[in-house]
Amino acid sequence: MSIKEMIQDHPAVEDGYNEQLGEAVKHAMYGAAIMNSCADACLAEENAKERAECIRRCLDASDACTAFYRIGSRRTGGNVAAIKASGAAAIIACEQCHELCKMHDDPHCKRCTRMCEEVIEDVKKAVQGLGH
Repeated sequence: MSIKEMIQDHPAVEDGYNEQLGEAVKHAMYGAAIMNSCADACLAEENAKERAECIRRCLDASDACTAFYRIGSRRTGGNVAAIKASGAAAIIACEQCHELCKMHDDPHCKRCTRMCEEVIEDVKKAVQGLGH
């Protein structure tokens, strides 16, 4: 099952499907899971206490991505202002998560770093492509 197909099939979308928003919603949904998992993996590291801020930023990014994908996948009424605001929050939170995860060499932080990059890029494109 694809979230992009789910959005496309929404009765309010019809021919107005926004590919960039669909891609951003998809990556934010995956990002939320990956960032949450990275925070948990950081907790299991021997230096977990030293990673407290990284863990916090991963959790913040996960929550911001969750808010964005939930708001962005609702197509009844549009509410572009809320989509843009939640997108801005997701971008900021992912940038902050990226900043700390990129300093760690372990596989989970590397994966989280790549996911942050994808979310940031896709959400920026989606938000810029939305009307008013």
